[in-house]
Amino acid sequence: MLSDSTRKSASHYAIGNKNPNLPFHPAVRAGDFIFVSGQVPKDENNNMISGTIEEETLATLKTIARVIAHEGATLSDVVRITTYLEDTRDFGRYNKAFLEGIGDAVLARTTVEAKAVINTKIEMDAIVYKPLPAAR
Repeated sequence: MLSDSTRKSASHYAIGNKNPNLPFHPAVRAGDFIFVSGQVPKDENNNMISGTIEEETLATLKTIARVIAHEGATLSDVVRITTYLEDTRDFGRYNKAFLEGIGDAVLARTTVEAKAVINTKIEMDAIVYKPLPAAR
């Protein structure tokens, strides 16, 4: 159950467990959309995964999938991803892994190089379209 401080309304609320040291939530539902904060490659126990750009790309997509699963969404519901790469020389290998990991999603994407990506090769944020269930 969410506290009153994380629920603005029945259709606007935080998703996931907030890190107490950070001023944002893993994701926020706003109506039929879910806005996923920047995610990095982590395993199911929230431990960082360090590996090749391909491994980190697939792990980051799995991290996003775990966050949005709380709302019954999957990667096929993603409509927009922004990727922040530590090094754009990894773009070709990242792109191949991204295509493998995203499945049949129909989405828009932007990829940029970002020096603020620290202790990882990649970070991604996402916008997901997952309509709220009809009220009964």
